[in-house]
Amino acid sequence: MGLLLCACSSLRYYAQAAHGQGKLIAHRRAVSELLRDPATDPALAARLRQAQQARRFASQRLGLPDNRSYTGYVDLHRSYVVWNVFATPRYSVNAVPQCFPVTGCVAYRGWFSEAEARADAARMQARGDDVWIGGVPAYSTLGWFADPILSSMLRWDNDELDSTIFHELAHQLIYVKGDTAFNESFATFVQNEGLREWRRSRGLPPQDGRRQAMDDGFTRLVLDLRARLRTLYASGVDEAAMEAGKQQEIAAFRLRYAQWRARDWPGDHRYDAWVATPINNARLLPFGLYDQWVPAFAMLFERAGRDWPAFHARVRELAREPKQQRERSLQAWLKNHP
Repeated sequence: MGLLLCACSSLRYYAQAAHGQGKLIAHRRAVSELLRDPATDPALAARLRQAQQARRFASQRLGLPDNRSYTGYVDLHRSYVVWNVFATPRYSVNAVPQCFPVTGCVAYRGWFSEAEARADAARMQARGDDVWIGGVPAYSTLGWFADPILSSMLRWDNDELDSTIFHELAHQLIYVKGDTAFNESFATFVQNEGLREWRRSRGLPPQDGRRQAMDDGFTRLVLDLRARLRTLYASGVDEAAMEAGKQQEIAAFRLRYAQWRARDWPGDHRYDAWVATPINNARLLPFGLYDQWVPAFAMLFERAGRDWPAFHARVRELAREPKQQRERSLQAWLKNHP
């Protein structure tokens, strides 16, 4: 009976994914058509025009795929394109893996409907898991479809919109099934370095590094909390002590955050809401996934003479290695990082 229920749940999940992707395809309009249409809002046209320039730069200068992705636009009429559901056991910081034929095992399951995402989360909570739902403005189909620019992406400024296009195209170029840290770190490096080159090509100064510095500092605080919880969960204490310890660690994290912000970032409250919201293991999962190996890829890029085709060729070599060997290789590059 359990296997049958699992099969039915999987069929329902794949059906909603196919339906959601089909709706995006059906509602996609070519950006070139929108730019010719006098009825197109001028502000939207300006954003799309710059995004198309960044899209050409991605292929011509960064060695990213030259295809129809990000040459179309979809107005979603909602805040996010999908909602990702993350889950962990109550006393573990490891994700309950979600495995799919194309992407392999990842730390979340994505739903095109917020209501369906919440229903999925409720099912996992009912079995005792820690659960978190995160809205997603953009994602990649890894080249299976021509990914469009989505209205949810326009909440960002031009730099973030353009660099996200670089990020998602990087996934289309190189993707290793079941290795989220490798995939996201590679795409994040391409996003960050690509944006630096894109700004330079237009005569713009480097970005102010303060925002990134605060983001990095907050990520370190969250990863420290996760490490402390991992140690607690491995301690073998009884469940009552485990629960008490979990809540104590979360409370201590909030205190460390308040002290860090007051000392290093007075007046900047961008993470206050995140910290004030209930925290569980699942909320910690996304941290570190996107940047674990970024310094290693930066070293690799320098060793390739900052030449994008040579860099991509070396990354493909890494992608072909068995996962343990690939991680040893990346760790070796990290040791060389200043």
